[in-house]
Amino acid sequence: MRCVIARYPFDLTKGGVLDSMKGVTPEPVTGESVTIGRRRYPVKQVGEVITRQDRRDFSGGEVTRAMARLGFTCHPAPGAEPAPAPAATPVETASALLGGTTPQDV
Repeated sequence: MRCVIARYPFDLTKGGVLDSMKGVTPEPVTGESVTIGRRRYPVKQVGEVITRQDRRDFSGGEVTRAMARLGFTCHPAPGAEPAPAPAATPVETASALLGGTTPQDV
C-alpha cells in the first residue's frame, strides 16, 4: 500500500511492517498505540522504525491511518474520553417518555 508520511511516499505491506518490528522492544505507551503481532507499540515508535525518520517529522495520526489501512488494530491514548453522545432534543425526549423510539434506539 502506498502512503505518505512526513511528505514522503512509502510502499508499506503488512508483512514488511511485521518484519521491521520483529525484535523491537515496545516503549511504554503514553499516547496512541498500535498492536503489531502480540505487542502494543506507541505509534511514534512504529513510525520511526518503518520510515527511519525522526519522530518530530511526522504526526501520530499519519502513522495511525497507515497502520489502520494495513489492518493493524489502533488504540486511542490511554485515558482519552470518547466523544459525548449528542443530547436529545425536547421532541425526542417527549417521544421516549411516551414509549416511542429515539434515534439512539434505531
